[in-house]
Amino acid sequence: MSPMTTLALAISMSVDAFAAAIGKGAALDRPRFGEALRTGLVFGAVEAVTPVIGWALGMAASAHVAAVDHWLAFVILGLVGGRMLWGAAQPAEGPVERPRRHGTALLLATAIGTSLDAMAVGVTLAFLDVDITVAAAAIGLATAVMATVGMLVGRWLGGRFGRVAEALGGVALVLLGVKILLEHTILA
Repeated sequence: MSPMTTLALAISMSVDAFAAAIGKGAALDRPRFGEALRTGLVFGAVEAVTPVIGWALGMAASAHVAAVDHWLAFVILGLVGGRMLWGAAQPAEGPVERPRRHGTALLLATAIGTSLDAMAVGVTLAFLDVDITVAAAAIGLATAVMATVGMLVGRWLGGRFGRVAEALGGVALVLLGVKILLEHTILA
């Protein structure tokens, strides 16, 4: 795979994480750069590992992985997005205290939900002449950068639009899950 193809693949795989990170940043109380970087690193690490897992599974049994990855992404993103929507819809009792950072489990769940398409790509890379370590590193690095920037964009949106931005982030995650499901079922 050429360097330009690898770059295009890395950027396309990180767009979902960018959108999810915007929602994550909007849900927090002005996240600092350290929290944005932490989010970017979690998303990037997960996004780097999943194509390798997909590649390994593709070497073993690609049909079985491709049959369920979209359902897993749909459920995980739907639950995380639904939780954000629920939180945004709750009536405020006094001043709203938004957390300063996300728990690691929530970040991992969101990162896994947005990276399952990278696992599917890893399955297809198993059938091509691709250095999986280069592809995975490029995907992970692009995702880390884009998720960090997404958190900072979300910080700006959250500071200005509060609960509306959190609700929009939740809607974006749910729609992302629906998009993945539709692309792998009805639109396939």
